[in-house]
Amino acid sequence: MDAKQLSRRLAVVGSFVKPGARLADIGSDHAYLPANLALNQQISWGVAGEVVRGPYENARREISRLGLENVLQARLADGLAAIQPDDRIDTVTIAGMGGPLIRHILESGVAQLKGVQRLVLEPNVGEATVREWLAANQFAISAERILAEDGHTYEIICADRTTTPVSYSAAEVLFGPYLLQEKSAVFVAKWRRELQRAQHAVAQMQRAKVSPTAHLAAANQKIELIKGVLADVSE
Repeated sequence: MDAKQLSRRLAVVGSFVKPGARLADIGSDHAYLPANLALNQQISWGVAGEVVRGPYENARREISRLGLENVLQARLADGLAAIQPDDRIDTVTIAGMGGPLIRHILESGVAQLKGVQRLVLEPNVGEATVREWLAANQFAISAERILAEDGHTYEIICADRTTTPVSYSAAEVLFGPYLLQEKSAVFVAKWRRELQRAQHAVAQMQRAKVSPTAHLAAANQKIELIKGVLADVSE
């Protein structure tokens, strides 16, 4: 993978960036995603933010190698601190991190999100906590994708700022409102695996000398939600 040939995962993330966007890609690593969008003239300007010096240097070199210095800038900063007021960023992408970390980045950088209209997020795990944050901060999910690549399953969440209250059911938070409607083969395969994991976890908790009541109740609730979603799926 490089800036000219993205992975399927990053290509889907990029597909949700509107033409002409002013983009901040947080945790950009080699800056492959924003560089690809710049090469294809899909963004008008962008920031590649990295908190670790090694990946930041990689991003800086990649931008220089491709001659994109006029449209793309690498910055060494923690999360959304990479965004400056003069950037006029309207779109933020965060891909390849756990959901709790993505939520922490968003929560810690609320001030930098002031002018942002679209978030494109790809949590590797813990997608539910990201959806909860979006709803609580008036970002409505407008699209979702799920895909399998290189032995991993990825969910991409696209959310747009709204002035109206946002709320999701427990099932929509866990599974994703759009993914829940679609129930693709990748979705079904993922949740069959998750059901087995949850059932195994419950069996272990039940064997414990002191049963962790709260965790057990949460796991059982998750099992019932998964069973309900998979009930009408044909083999």
